[in-house]
Amino acid sequence: MCGILGYSGSFSPERLTRANRLQSHRGPDDSGHFSDANIGLGHVRLSILDLTPLGHQPMASADGTVVLVFNGEIYNFRELRTELEAKGHHFRGHSDTEVLLQLYLSHGEAMLTRLNGIFAFALWDKRYQSLFIARDALGVKPLYFSETTQGVAFASEIKALLHLVPDARKLDIPSLHRYMSFLWCPGEGTPLRNVRKLLPGEAMVVRTGKIIRRWAWYQLPVFRGVKADLIEAVAVSGTVTGLRRAVQRQLVADVPVGAFLSGGLDSSAIVALAREQVPNIRCFTIEAKGGQDPGITDDLPYARRVAQHLGVPLDVVSIDSDRMVADIAGMVAQLDEPLADPAPLNVLYISRLAREQGIKVLLSGAGGDDLFTGYRRHVAVNYERYWQWLPQRVRSRLEQVTSGLDQRTPLFRRLAKLFNGASLAGDAQLANYFMWAKESQLLSLYTPEFRAQLGQEIASTPMLNFLKPLPESVPALERMLALEQRFFLPDHNLPYTDKMSMATGVEVRVPFLDLDLIEHAARIPLGMKQRGRIGKWVLKKAMEPYLPHDVICRPKSGFGAPLRRWMRHELRPLLDNFLSVESLKQRGLFEPEVVQRLIAANDSGRVDAAYTMLSLLSIEIWCRTYLDANEHR
Repeated sequence: MCGILGYSGSFSPERLTRANRLQSHRGPDDSGHFSDANIGLGHVRLSILDLTPLGHQPMASADGTVVLVFNGEIYNFRELRTELEAKGHHFRGHSDTEVLLQLYLSHGEAMLTRLNGIFAFALWDKRYQSLFIARDALGVKPLYFSETTQGVAFASEIKALLHLVPDARKLDIPSLHRYMSFLWCPGEGTPLRNVRKLLPGEAMVVRTGKIIRRWAWYQLPVFRGVKADLIEAVAVSGTVTGLRRAVQRQLVADVPVGAFLSGGLDSSAIVALAREQVPNIRCFTIEAKGGQDPGITDDLPYARRVAQHLGVPLDVVSIDSDRMVADIAGMVAQLDEPLADPAPLNVLYISRLAREQGIKVLLSGAGGDDLFTGYRRHVAVNYERYWQWLPQRVRSRLEQVTSGLDQRTPLFRRLAKLFNGASLAGDAQLANYFMWAKESQLLSLYTPEFRAQLGQEIASTPMLNFLKPLPESVPALERMLALEQRFFLPDHNLPYTDKMSMATGVEVRVPFLDLDLIEHAARIPLGMKQRGRIGKWVLKKAMEPYLPHDVICRPKSGFGAPLRRWMRHELRPLLDNFLSVESLKQRGLFEPEVVQRLIAANDSGRVDAAYTMLSLLSIEIWCRTYLDANEHR
């Protein structure tokens, strides 16, 4: 894993070095630059494969006409190398970077469909005076870009990109509305109007500082009409085989590899199969002192149970609320985006300990819920048929009644979440399951200027547009899994995992998102994924020979923190500072009096607004860091 950046156009080459340093945490082992007329490329290296100087980047072809900067891992690089050698290609080193370069020389842009891996890369081809930029199929590795009058610039992190394009600091109001609605921003938007994400499975070609072509090179299986036709025995055995193969591929490294182990099914499954290759694979988990919010299951006993069952070492990071609260502001700055979720801190603490123990690579269970189901919203969608037949006015009444229940009670809170948006139908209702606040409620928080710039923009538009090409015959749960894979993963879970692990110089790999496993999962009928209230049924059956029954059937738990308690106690000084009347008036985004009433209503339990308040807090912290602070200019 590494950090990349560059430009095409009339940019200052001197800025490339400084911008590269701003993301040096992504690659503490090496760095390099390349410039040629109006082209600049920068790279910081975290050495994982081929630790010798032969893996240095930017990497040029033998004749110097093609130059590559690459962030990620190509898991099938050995097979590709064998094919290329058979065609007469010669290699100097043993890195997947060199395989990627030679693959381009052999196949051009068509190389993308040959890759199984996680990546963001840029190739300068002097022969055609073109910059070819691409991002992996599921968007595991981030890539931001900005198109300005100077040209096009890109980087792995916004903080580095802004040094190349310091004038790109105008807020994007529709995107801020999405952060408020979902806690993260679905689609290509970021907090800044002139900074966008290259979407998962997308590529573009830049010439003379202009994007001349941008296209999607990958589509999820459901959009290709892949049929869910596997019988039960094949679905179960294929899940084990596919996950085992993915883990084996992702264990390949020239440095030690460890694993996250929360004690949940997904991370436990990864460790169970990884220990077949690395019997003493080192695992890491979190011990949260001070307790969880009501209704949240403690992970630590399950993590210890799995570690004992599999005979693997387990390192425990002990944290408390004081430590996490003190790190909230730094978390927002590191994330580049105001993602309102404390879970990234857990990734940071585990990655930091792993690096201290000499481990540069960690395997993660991310993606299991998004392929095989497992979230509460999947249960809700599965049970919609029991109440969707009710008249719309009755469903609206259900929504009103449940939203008025005491939100301090986990059951009432979940009922309110379940029936939030009950008056909606179709894809609009599916998108609504991802929302943490109603748009009507959020509008009351916004200043008139905010609302005027927002106009008629709807937060869920990227999701609804994404689902439009799907035939109506595609079931609701299948459509929701497509939303998980296309938005919830690459716009929320994967970015914070990448940013916080790379902040410590650690690479995180995600075997569940192996492309072959994704194709297999697409062929499993929905009834083998979500069976009544049982999520991930097929994965649970697949792991029965490997894991204890109580781990396989344990309650679902989030990878987070007792945020609701924090908002009433530990985080109150931060709220008083960043969300003070004076601060909010000066920023001009949110109505101070309405925000204060929201805080009071949350304190009393009339509403469950902890995450909405964290969104407000994160946006103000982000604004102070990226808009106000001179050191980022």
